Amino acid sequence: PRACQFVDGAAFPRRAALQGRLLGEDEPAVQPALPQLTHNASDHFLGPTDDLDFPSSEPVDDGPAIDFEAGLAVVTGDVAMGASPETALEGVRLLMLAVGWRLRHLPPGWNEVQGRAATTFGPVAVTPDELGEAWAGGRVHLSIESRVNERRVGLNPTGAEMRFHFGQLIAQLARTRRVGAGSIVGSGVVDRSDPAHGLARIDDLRAAETPANGAPHSGWLRFGDTLGVEMTGADGHSVFGATLQRVVAPGG
Repeated sequence: PRACQFVDGAAFPRRAALQGRLLGEDEPAVQPALPQLTHNASDHFLGPTDDLDFPSSEPVDDGPAIDFEAGLAVVTGDVAMGASPETALEGVRLLMLAVGWRLRHLPPGWNEVQGRAATTFGPVAVTPDELGEAWAGGRVHLSIESRVNERRVGLNPTGAEMRFHFGQLIAQLARTRRVGAGSIVGSGVVDRSDPAHGLARIDDLRAAETPANGAPHSGWLRFGDTLGVEMTGADGHSVFGATLQRVVAPGG
C-alpha cells in the first residue's frame, strides 16, 4: 500500500519534558497549545516481518545507533480544510500499529531525513468500532508492548497521557488545506512520564539511566537483534497483530 501523505504528530509532549527533567532541566511551565507535525516519506513502508537493513555508507566506529519508536497511526477519509477537531475525528477510518526507525548516530541536521528509515505498520488495520470501549475521546485506551530479543523493554498506555487526540492531530493538518482520503496520521512515539515500566524508544531508556548510573547502560539495537511490538485488547487477543523484525547487516 502507498499513501498520498504520511504525517507524524507529537501527541505526547510530556516526552520532551521527561527528557529535559532527566537531564537536569526544568520542566517548561507552559505546554504547547497545538501539536507539532512532521512529514514522513510515504512512498515505501515496511511489512511487519520485513528484515531491517541499513546502508553501509555511513562511517561508524562501533556500529550504527539504531533506535525504534513505537506508536499508533490512523488512516483518514476526506477532511475539509479548517475542520474542527471534533469534525476531523469523524474522518478516522482505520487504526494501525506503527513502528518508526531512527539512526541516532547521524548528525542532528540529517536526522529528519536520512536519520529516518521506512516506517513499519502492523499486519492488520482495524476500524474504530472494533476497539469497543477502548476507543474513546479520539484515543486508544490500551497499551503497546515492545520487546527486544524477546525481553520486554516497555509496556506503555496509549490513552492516558496522549495530550492531543487524533482529531486534534488531523485538524492541525487540515488548518490550511484539505486532507485527502488515504492520508496516514501518526501519534508519534508513545511514552509515559514515569519510566518505571520502560519506554517506547531506546533513546528515552538511556536518558532515564544516566542520572542514576552516570552513563546509560542500555545499548542501541545491533545487527542480529529482533524487535517485536504488539497491542493486546481487554480480551487478551492481539488488536493489530504483532510486528517482529530482525536488524540485519548491510547486504543481509
